[in-house]
Amino acid sequence: MTRALRLDSTIVRAAFTGLLLAGAVMSLSACNTVAGAGKDVSNAGSATTSTAKNVQQKM
Repeated sequence: MTRALRLDSTIVRAAFTGLLLAGAVMSLSACNTVAGAGKDVSNAGSATTSTAKNVQQKM
């Protein structure tokens, strides 16, 4: 019985460790995605500002 408990405990630890690592990987990849999206939004804002300044100068 003790041996079975150790085996179950080992399996649970391995599963928990795997889930923890998978969560960490997804979190890190999400950070890169959000950072990329932030840069895209920033670039779009800069383009809008630049276009607005050009239109304002032509008026």
